[in-house]
Parts: sequence; C-alpha cells; structure tokens
Amino acid sequence: MNSDDTPLLLFGDQLGPHFRAGHEQRGIVLVESAAALRRRPYHRQKLHLVLSGLRHAAAELGDRAVLLRADTYRRALHEFGRPVLVHEPGSHAAERLVERMRADGLVAEVLPTPAFALSRKEFGEWARDRDRFLMEDFYRDQRRRFGILLDGGDPAGGRWNFDADNRESPPKGTARLDVAEPWWPDEDDIDAEVRRDLDRWSLPTVGKDGPRRFAVTRDEAVRAARHFVDERLGLFGPFEDAVLTRDWTMAHSLLSVPLNHGLLHPLEVVRAAERAYRDKGLPLSGVEGFVRQVLGWREYVWHLYWHFGPDYLRHNVFDATAELPVWWTGLRPGHVRAACVRTALESVRDRSWVHHIQRLMVLGNHALQREYDPRALNDWFATAFVDGTPWVMPVNVIGMSQHADGGLIATKPYLSGGAYLNRMTDHCRDCWFDPKRRRGERACPFTAGYWAWLSRHEEPMSRNHRMARAVQSLRRLDDAPEVAAQEAERQQF
Repeated sequence: MNSDDTPLLLFGDQLGPHFRAGHEQRGIVLVESAAALRRRPYHRQKLHLVLSGLRHAAAELGDRAVLLRADTYRRALHEFGRPVLVHEPGSHAAERLVERMRADGLVAEVLPTPAFALSRKEFGEWARDRDRFLMEDFYRDQRRRFGILLDGGDPAGGRWNFDADNRESPPKGTARLDVAEPWWPDEDDIDAEVRRDLDRWSLPTVGKDGPRRFAVTRDEAVRAARHFVDERLGLFGPFEDAVLTRDWTMAHSLLSVPLNHGLLHPLEVVRAAERAYRDKGLPLSGVEGFVRQVLGWREYVWHLYWHFGPDYLRHNVFDATAELPVWWTGLRPGHVRAACVRTALESVRDRSWVHHIQRLMVLGNHALQREYDPRALNDWFATAFVDGTPWVMPVNVIGMSQHADGGLIATKPYLSGGAYLNRMTDHCRDCWFDPKRRRGERACPFTAGYWAWLSRHEEPMSRNHRMARAVQSLRRLDDAPEVAAQEAERQQF
C-alpha cells in the first residue's frame, strides 16, 4: 500500500475533480510529452485543446501540481525521481506504457478509473456468459442500475427508447435551427502561449488553427453543460439526425470534448438532463435520446474497446484496402463536388468536429462505399477530430460505420444512397450531383455507390435479413452492371 504522499499522475484525459477525489493530500503530476504530440498528424485544434487543458489544470492546482515537459512519459518520470500512482489509462498503448513504467518502478500502483459510470470490473460481470452483445440490453441495464428516467422501476413515458421520435428532417425554409447559440469559451493567456508554441514547433498537423470552441477547464465544462441543458436540450431530439449546411452545431451538446477529457462525469450530465425533464417539462424524447448517447452508447463503446482488445482493429470482413485519398487525409476538399462530403470535410478542416450523422452517414457511408481501409479510416477519425480517442473510434468506425467486424456491433451496414441524404440534409438542393440519378455525369456518388457496393457484396448481404429487400431491389435493376462499372472508374466525388 502506498503512503498518502505518493504523487498522482494524471493523463490529459483525466483532468476532472473525480480523478482527484480521495487524493486531496497528494501532489499531482502532469506531463507534456513531445513524442506523443508528433506521433501522428493530429489536427492542430486537437493539440491545442490537449495542451491548453494540461496547462490550465497545472495553473489551477498551483503549488500542488508539477507540469513536466519531456520527450516521453518515461523520461519525465525518471527525471521526476519518485514513483507515482496512476488511474487506468484510456488506450491499449497507454496501458502497455503504464505496465512498462510499473516494471521500471516509475508507477507504484494502478487505480480503477473513475471516468465512467460503470467500472471495467462491473462490465466484465455484465458481459460474462453472453454470446452476443446488444446495446439496447446494456442501455436498459444502465438505466436500471443508476436509476435514470425511471418511474417506479418502469421507464419514464412507458418506453425505453424514443429513437423513432428523433428522426425529423431539417426544417424547411431556414438555414439554422431556432435555438440558442452554444456556450463558447473565452481564450486566455494560456491559450495564447499554446498557440505560440504550436506555431514554432515542427509538428505534422492537419487542419486549420481557429478559436478554441470547447471547454478545457472544469468551470468551463460545467458552464457549457448547464447552458446546453437549460437552452438547447429542448430542441435536441427532433433534429438529432438532421444536417443543415450553415448550422454546424444544430442543437448538439458539444460536450464530447470535456467528457473525453474527464472534466465532466457522465452521471452528472445525464442527471442534469433528467432534472430538466422532470422539473421543466423538457420533451422526454430528446432527453432520453441524449441519455442514450451518454449513458448508453458512450459507455458501451468504452467497455467494448477493452473487451474486444487490440486485435479488434484487424477486422476487415469486406477486404476493403483502398487508401484514403490525399484530399481526405489532408483535409483539402476544394475540388469535391458532392456538397455533403465537401461540407463535412470543410468543417473537420476548420473546426475538427462534425456531428454524428455527418460522421456516420456522410463520411463513414462514403468510406464504406469506396472501400477505404477500415483501420486507416479509424486512425484518421482518431487524429482529425477534437473528440477522437483510441477507445472511441474502433467500435464506432470498424464496427458500426464500416461493418468490418461482420456484425459484432451492428446488424447491418450503415449504407445509404442519396435519397436518405436528400431527406435528412439540405445539401442536395444546391449540389452539382442529382440524388435521383445513378447513371451519367451527374449521378450522385452515394446513389450510384450504394448499388455498386451492393453489387460487389450481393452474396453475403443476401444472407443478412435486414439487407434482403435491398438485394431484391438490386436484382430488379436492369442497369446494375453498368452502374457498378461506372463507379469502379469514378474519379469525381
């Protein structure tokens, strides 16, 4: 057992007060690792948030904290000269690093992470003896376990899931939702210092610099969460899956960064949403949808990351091997004609963020149809997005988006043609391509790409009960071979 004065090392995703609870007498160690910053081509704004979060934490903790700057974590701790405690880290690579440092005597003990509502041990007990995992089962058990949105043990409103109520198309005749602006942080001297450092360091970044849009301190995170619940949550549900070209935030929370940096605890967020439903009469459908994102899917993704292990990244059931194009990886979509793809990539370039439908049904859908290598796609999402982390992306990208695991996560590929995008976005209205065309120069890459992909994978998809009708429709297309040939040669997206 360690003495009360053994310092506690906190990683950059462990910055909230719940990581320090019970350790009030300990010193805090924070590390800026130069090797970690240059390991991959991260988005410039992602690096800004990481460094700003670490430096703000050090400033707020004052004499209690020491911020070490070194090439690697191991070198930093060697120079520090004392063993430290750590919480379970957020990736397989970090876990291996911690074990090596523990073997070297640099880490004295590894503590359970307080970052999630459900512990890894508790998930192991839940998962034991299950042949197949269903998110809906997990989500309902989470609600029961933590008493969220229950009335006498039954789900509030008589239903566990209001997803069907949250699929409205974007409102006609408007470029923006009639909802309050998100809460935006004010940059300070620490942000200015971070920007100067990033300007002078030679790092392989992508994307543009820009104003800091996400909370990096506990106070900012609480203010952002309170503003979302008070001013925006009421309109979140109906348009959760809708996209407007000129409204990049819609009614989304923008809380993924402070949640993933450990500044907010998921239970405090969902309980605040529940209070808004009970005390203020916010629509249950939207509140339930938000709770499902945070207490259901987000926790599920975290635990499956550890349950499946690092080999999960090797799944590639469709043998997709195409390289991600340079205009994609370099965030240079200037010559992309498809309005939905161009708008999504421009937002990633300018803000390092788009909401989940643009990730899944635009970027992921395009990547699936064009058979981009799923592991490379996973790495791109993890580095290009401000909320991309090693644990977030595998289940979301390898499993849900690309269906590369053959159905461990989702029962069907998230594949769609232009009709879906025309219904759920305002992009098609001004797009050079026609979502109703599958042949010719103006054929929509998604409409034609849908049928071409299905042609290539007709045999396995015919055995998927949720894709059977699509396969039957494919077999009724007289021009299916011509569409497939056209898409095999497509150069313009």
